[in-house]
Amino acid sequence: MELLPRIKGPDDVKALTPDQLSVLAEEIRQEIIQVTSDNGGHIGPNLGVVELTIALHRHFSTPKDRFVFDVAHQGYVHKLLTGRYGDKFKKIRSSGGLSGFLTREESEHDCYGAGHAGTALSAALGMATARDLRGSDEHVIALIGDAALTCGITMEALNNIKTSTKKLIVILNDNKWSIAPNVGAIPSYLNELITNPVYNRLHNDLESFLESVPGGNRLRKIGKKVKAETKDFFSDQESSLFEKYGLRYIGPIDGHDQELLNQYMEFAKECEEPVMLHVLTTKGKGFEAALNNPEKFHGTSPFCPSTGQSKPSKPGKPPVYQDVFGRALVDFAKKDKRVVGITGAMPSGTGMKFLRDELPGQYFDVGIAEEHAVLFAAGLATSDVKPVVAIYSTFLQRAYDCIIHDVALQDLDVMFCMDRAGLSPNDGPTHHGLFDVSYLRCVPRAIIMAPKDEDELVDMMKTGIDHKGATFIRYPRGNGVGVKMKEEPEAVEIGKAELLRDGDDIMIWALGPMVHDALKLASKISAEQGLQVGVVNARFAKPIDTELLLAHANKCRMIATIEENVLMGGFGSGVLEELQEAGLETPVVRIGWPDKFVGHGSTLEELRAENGMSPQQMEADILERFNSLSEEATSTNHGAIQFPSGK
Repeated sequence: MELLPRIKGPDDVKALTPDQLSVLAEEIRQEIIQVTSDNGGHIGPNLGVVELTIALHRHFSTPKDRFVFDVAHQGYVHKLLTGRYGDKFKKIRSSGGLSGFLTREESEHDCYGAGHAGTALSAALGMATARDLRGSDEHVIALIGDAALTCGITMEALNNIKTSTKKLIVILNDNKWSIAPNVGAIPSYLNELITNPVYNRLHNDLESFLESVPGGNRLRKIGKKVKAETKDFFSDQESSLFEKYGLRYIGPIDGHDQELLNQYMEFAKECEEPVMLHVLTTKGKGFEAALNNPEKFHGTSPFCPSTGQSKPSKPGKPPVYQDVFGRALVDFAKKDKRVVGITGAMPSGTGMKFLRDELPGQYFDVGIAEEHAVLFAAGLATSDVKPVVAIYSTFLQRAYDCIIHDVALQDLDVMFCMDRAGLSPNDGPTHHGLFDVSYLRCVPRAIIMAPKDEDELVDMMKTGIDHKGATFIRYPRGNGVGVKMKEEPEAVEIGKAELLRDGDDIMIWALGPMVHDALKLASKISAEQGLQVGVVNARFAKPIDTELLLAHANKCRMIATIEENVLMGGFGSGVLEELQEAGLETPVVRIGWPDKFVGHGSTLEELRAENGMSPQQMEADILERFNSLSEEATSTNHGAIQFPSGK
């Protein structure tokens, strides 16, 4: 009889015999492989933490004890061990299924939600400090990846552990990867810890503890051997970096050896000071395709579980925006040696891999460190270098202060390319890029562009490279629209929109990929309602083409705005501001995302329909507003709305 279907919660994990644990681990791996082959998802990170997560649930008791997962994309195993096996897990990342991350709303066993790296240690430290203040006895365990140590937030938390709490367990899950291979000095230091066994510090109290637990003599003998072989060296190397931060460091530990994990977990549980267990895991363990290609199988689209090959997409699909960006960047960098690319551990996801492979001298991966990426770019820009910073819209939020204080304030020449602007349907609220227009519009000197297609994306890249100052280009996840690309890109005049279709009744001003929805809406409304409906490709969220906008406001009965951003403070708000400044009262209907966090779903279309953004709903909003205005305009009641002159 299979074990996994019988696991209804952590108590069932504790009830298993040691011999059953390896069986459970294998069943979990097979379940994760099968489910991600259907839905896509973070397969590699989860396959690597199976034994580690089982050991945690053997020795601690959630929800009383708190597990804080960094990023939480490796939380699938935790979900399976806390009663979430079944139909909802099989639909993970899809409509009606579980989130691909941990969320407080989904389960009492998820004490903290996260989708961005580097958050776990600070949050766990806060929980441990609160526990100390209450005088309670729960355990707080922070599970951080080695990639999180490239993130400044994690280092800030390390700096405060000694002065903030008396007891905290930190599990350093070391698999040598973020999404791409880790970069910088920290990975080298961790490798030194692994290869120099002097750091495996078995103190007297740890030795005494191991004598008292079953199998502990095995570890004790290892510790004595280490000390004997490294006696001379040890006097010069008193402690690891982590011990200088106030954490007792223990490791490295084989993260796939259940016996070792159980014994070390028990020690950490009893330890009366902050402790770090350095656990070595193999990303993608148990699935050959993931072992052979860890970067691809960090987070993957649906694939064949027997071969690991991606499931074929429809033939003739246009290239994805990230690849259009990446290949164009190579062309620009070849023509201008000042152009360099910067990514925060996302060479594949941003398309920077093309620059890395062809012009490595003009490519920089700074690890999961978005603040540093922006500051690094600012420094480069002071010395006649043209940095192109490629960061997902949602992750650029982490560097907001640096954008204002270090780039915009000093008027430095940096171009930001913001992939995943709009929805990232399967990933959900932590990854949707629905806020960037709002959070950037208020930044002085910022130029904010959004292309309607892949050809215009490359034109806007040329615009940004030619411009002196901070520029931002936002573009969506997924495939382009299949337009023919020009041989040579052409710069777009700053602040100039593109009139695609004229109309006297309604003018739809659309931003970015919403232009194509606007064109379909205009054709449909014109054909069915007999109205003259025009469309403008706004191109710029800032500066808005005021000249064209005011011309339309003076001749049309209504203006509609459509954007892939929250309404509050977005492009439509900018249109209203321009009209108010000009003293015009032309009615405006704004269409965009509501003032809430949008969940995950199977498709963009499903999420749009759930949030009032389907083509039918947009059409209904426009016509409802227009018809109400028409009724008011023909009313003889005092104070009726007056249309612009001529209407």
